[in-house]
Amino acid sequence: MPRRMEPNPRLILPFLAAIAGVAFLSLMDALMKDASLATGVYTASLLRSLIAAAMVAPFWLASGFVWPRGRVMRLHIERGCVSAAMALSFFYALTKLPIAEAIAISFVAPLLALYLAHWLLGERIARKAIWASVMGFAGTLVIISGRLGRSDFDEGVAWGLAALLVSALLYAYNFVVIRKQSQAAGPLEVATFHSGVAGLVQLLAAPFFFVMPDSAALQLITGSALLTVIASMGLAWAYARAEAQVLVPVEYTGFLWAALFGWLMFGEQVTATTLAGVAVIVIACLIAAPKARRRPRRATA
Repeated sequence: MPRRMEPNPRLILPFLAAIAGVAFLSLMDALMKDASLATGVYTASLLRSLIAAAMVAPFWLASGFVWPRGRVMRLHIERGCVSAAMALSFFYALTKLPIAEAIAISFVAPLLALYLAHWLLGERIARKAIWASVMGFAGTLVIISGRLGRSDFDEGVAWGLAALLVSALLYAYNFVVIRKQSQAAGPLEVATFHSGVAGLVQLLAAPFFFVMPDSAALQLITGSALLTVIASMGLAWAYARAEAQVLVPVEYTGFLWAALFGWLMFGEQVTATTLAGVAVIVIACLIAAPKARRRPRRATA
């Protein structure tokens, strides 16, 4: 008889941690859209990074830290710079497009990341990972065909789509950097330098673009910073224990969370084509879920 397939206990926890991290990031996106509309994209993004760094840095310092050097520091700087540009372009897109639509379009990033992981990290791309990514991407096309067809295409939407393309390209490369960074440093260190470097890079433009936020916007930004820290540590923990090709398809669940938070906070409706696309995405994630063959039981005396 063929052996039954069952979840691999060694990979299930990283898989679940990645799903939770994506959920927290989706909620963060919703809060950041609200804050960006209230106080501007630059101010919201800058303060989110600086506050997040201030939240996590004391825990890293208290953990008996060792200051990173050489290759590890270069990875921290690389990811921080990429994340700063990625965040600014994505949050700008959120101010021009519905959250769920923006998340759906950005799903091209995990598809690209699978192949970047192969080219830059030497990871072998499993056949089911390829099919899962193709299915996930097909699901996003279904969503886009329904939602963009109903949108009023103006200059703002065009700039939003252009910003999403830039963000998606940066996000795909970010997956590869996360994988290398998570294997070289612990989650607290990764979270500290991720937000800290991104904040310092953005701080260079403060004299030109910073606007003092009101108390309501500051609360939204602080909540976003907390979610960023939690998600960053969770994803760093997950990527240190599973290959990128296993975890990348989990990103497609972000649409489910984005649709929920977009509806709750901004009244964004979910259409039939959206639900059809989501169904394809969920199936893709189930296909990509890590499995392992069950070992035969030893005969008992």
